[in-house]
Parts: sequence; structure tokens; C-alpha cells
Amino acid sequence: MTLVFQKVQTEGIAQLSYLVGDDSTGTAAVIDPRPNVDVYLELSREYGVAITHIFETHIHADFMSGARELASRLGTAKIYASGEGDAKYDFDVEKIKAGDSFKFGSLVLTVRHTPGHTPEHVAYELAEKDRVDSPWGVLTGDSLFVGSAGRPDLLGEEETEELTKKLFSTLRDYYLKLDDGVIIYPCHGAGSACGADIGERPMSTIGYERKTNEFLQYDDFDEFKKFVESGAPPVPQHYPILKKVNAKGPQVIGSAPPIQGLPAEQFKAAVDKGDAQLVDTRQMLAFGGGHIPDAINIGDRPEMSVWAGDMLSYDKPILLVVEDESNLDWVTWHFAYVGLTQFAGYLAGGMKAWENAGLPIVNLPQMPVQQLAEQQDRVQVLDVRTSSEFESGHLPKAKHKFVSEMRGGVNGNLNINQKEPVAVFCGSGYRASLAASLLQRGGYEKVYNVPGSMQAWKKAGYDVQK
Repeated sequence: MTLVFQKVQTEGIAQLSYLVGDDSTGTAAVIDPRPNVDVYLELSREYGVAITHIFETHIHADFMSGARELASRLGTAKIYASGEGDAKYDFDVEKIKAGDSFKFGSLVLTVRHTPGHTPEHVAYELAEKDRVDSPWGVLTGDSLFVGSAGRPDLLGEEETEELTKKLFSTLRDYYLKLDDGVIIYPCHGAGSACGADIGERPMSTIGYERKTNEFLQYDDFDEFKKFVESGAPPVPQHYPILKKVNAKGPQVIGSAPPIQGLPAEQFKAAVDKGDAQLVDTRQMLAFGGGHIPDAINIGDRPEMSVWAGDMLSYDKPILLVVEDESNLDWVTWHFAYVGLTQFAGYLAGGMKAWENAGLPIVNLPQMPVQQLAEQQDRVQVLDVRTSSEFESGHLPKAKHKFVSEMRGGVNGNLNINQKEPVAVFCGSGYRASLAASLLQRGGYEKVYNVPGSMQAWKKAGYDVQK
């Protein structure tokens, strides 16, 4: 027997899923699949196993589950989801509970109820069939991360207190009682907002986390609660939306979401109609050089999934401008990861076709950090990083508003003059370009993006203040 164990990392949403099984029996399971399920099918063929089980650790909030998608492609595999915590699903699942076990040759998966991030959350212990009581690993889902733990505040204020208590119990009464050598395999890595400051390593051990993970250092609940509340990042807008989508039953889309190419004049007509949202996925310098009026800039890097989910409406279709049309499937999948699957079309021929048709173009000027340093007394600076980033160091006189809070525009409490120059600043320029495009759309007349932003500012040797 050879253990089949393969991690699948989905960048951008920082999601980790797993194929586990046994090649002697030819059986395997997938835990917490993403919507683009081809990778699991390819891995199963590579290892010569059949996927017979699909497990979920909990009802996900940060990405659209691929459980139904994978089940539809396989035909006979069942979806197994937690029946703990009074969990309810509007699609066919086999409900499981703490203590249930599943065999894949010599590998045994045992269900453990690990609430806190959500009421129904479960983890899956991994053990050899002759040593079931001595697991060598745990698929922790969103209950325990490398250097962090699942946040308990995603179901609203009325449930946060109780979930915090359950998280405290899960960490102390389950994880800390495991042997130091047990390996943890979480559902997320660094960059996910499902936990505060998740570590960069994709796995760890109980022993290492016991020594280094601050979530595991508290014996007193009140002190634990204060720590949890102090470190929680802002809740992205799409989390409660996807929670409902995944409980109801995520749609089966079969392939990359379909999107129609539209010639420039038809694309303009679709934009002018006003019932779709216009997103330009080119990188900041290309967008700055010239773009369609009222477009917002979400560059085609993996993290576009997070920003699309956080900034776009789920009630309106999307019109896309892309740099490379051969990359369309990659782009639309990254929208689909967060449940955005309705597209009104893309600009066929890209901005070149738009330019050749003589249609309106606006630019977003770029202000290098050297120019900003010279002019910072004559320009308004808006820092759109998180509060913790801003507090760790910012430009003198900079105003602050996290980009996610700008979906509806910049409110008046910042006292930013719409007619005076405003330079938008973040960590690298990516979020700043998004925020700057929102300001432009909102009628600000002299908006500048700062490419490189804080990275470039520090490299150039300029001072920051706290």
C-alpha cells in the first residue's frame, strides 16, 4: 500500500484542499474542493485511484464550494458534510457526526467536531488502520491554522460570543491534547481573511503550534476573547453571501463560466445600458495609460478573486476588459472561485479595438514615490491599506480609508476635496489602483495612483510615521 496524499493550493483565495487515499484499494477522497475540479480528476488518474468520497469541513464563507461540481463529474461519489451544530443544507449530502470513520485501505479518516469558526465545523483525523487512536495528521479545515485559528465572528454579533467560547474549547480540549508529532493540514494559508495573520507554511505540527501559535497560549477565556477581537481583519462583503450560497447548494457550472466576446461598439452599448459592472483586469500601468470611463481596475493576479468578491455586486453581470483573451478562462475561474459567474461579455480585441473604433478613453496618471515626496505638501494622500497596516507606518498627513469600505464611494468624513489632487497609496500599488479607479468613477477630478506605494517609498529611503 502507498498512501495517496496530495495538497492542492488555490492562490489568491489562499485555499488548500486535499486528495487522500490508498492505491492498493484504488480509493480516495477529496476534502474541501474548489469549483475548478479538473485538478482532482487529473490527480486521481495520475495516482490510479477513484474518488469515492467528497468531504467538507464546514459551510465555507470565503469561496464557492466545488463539492457539487465534483460530485456531478464523478456520478457516484457522495458529499459528506457535518450534521453537527444543527447544520442545514438545501442539497443532497450524507450527514456525518463526531466519531464516524471512513477507511481507504490502510488509511482511516475519523470525524472530530471542532466548532468555533462555525457551529458545524469538523476536522478529519488521519491514522493507520492499526493505530486509529494515534493519528499522524489532522485536516483542520478552518479551526486551526499555521500560526492562527479560525475567526468566530462571521455569523454576526449575536453568535460571536458563543462561537468564541467554542473555539476556545476546541483549541484547548482537542488540539492541545494531541501529540506533538501530529501534523496539521489547514484549509487556508497566508492571505486568507478566515483567520488573523495566518502563517506562510502550508502545514505544521501540534508541537510547533503549541510553542508558537498565540491562539494556543491562553488559559483564561476573557484574555483569549480580547486577543481574538483585537486581531480580526475586516469581514469581506462576500463572506455572508457565499455562506448562503454554499448552504443552499453551489451551482454546477461544468467548465469555466461562459462569456461572449463583444465588438467595441456592442461593448460600448452594453456599458451604456448601465445594468452591468465594468471591470478592467489589466495591470495598473496599462490601466493607467488608458481605459474605458467608469471602469474599475482589478488586475489579473491571483488575489483578484478576493477583490472581485469584496468589491463587486452579486446582483449585476460583469463586463470584462482583459489584456490577453487567451487567458479568459483563467480570469473567469478566479471570479467563479468567489461565486461570481454571471458575465455580460468581454471586449473582443481588447483596448486596441476600442481605440481603433474612436471610442472615449480616460487615463489614470501614475505618481512615482519621488514625485510624491516632492509634492506631498501640495497633494492629498489617501492610504487604502488595512487599519493595522496604516498604524504600522504611514506617510505624514495621510488620510486613511480601507479600500473595501469604498464600494459606495468615499464619504465626507475624510474631507478630501474632489477638485484637488489626491494620490492613492497602498502596499504595492495594486489596491491603490483599484481605489483610484473608484475615485475617478465617483467624480474626483485629479486622481493619481502611486505604483510601488509603501514598498517603493521605503526602498527610496523616505520616512514613515506611526
